[in-house]
Amino acid sequence: MAKKSHREIGNEAEDLACAYLESKGWRILERNYFFEHAEVDIVAYDDKAIVFVEVKMRSSTKYGHPMEYVTEEKVKNVFKASEAWMYERKMDGSPMRFDIVGIIQKKNEAPEFNHIEDAFR
Repeated sequence: MAKKSHREIGNEAEDLACAYLESKGWRILERNYFFEHAEVDIVAYDDKAIVFVEVKMRSSTKYGHPMEYVTEEKVKNVFKASEAWMYERKMDGSPMRFDIVGIIQKKNEAPEFNHIEDAFR
């Protein structure tokens, strides 16, 4: 069996995160929004705000929790992409926030979710 690419693993993580967020009643508005070199994994709406979600998945916590892999550079890119997303849709000034969904997906086990709302500003 061929090893999965980073993109395939990323898509799998985002599929899991979208299903998780939808189970909470959220609406997924967009996935993989790019602006220049910046990306937002998921743009969703939770009945209160537009939520820009960074998704991180790991197969264990041996080298740390998934959230620990959200770097300062990644945060800057999420801000940049989110501003462009809001501007393009003429939604400047609408309530928005930034969440992280960390997923631990051990082999042959159900995924474990850790959702941090308003993770960074």
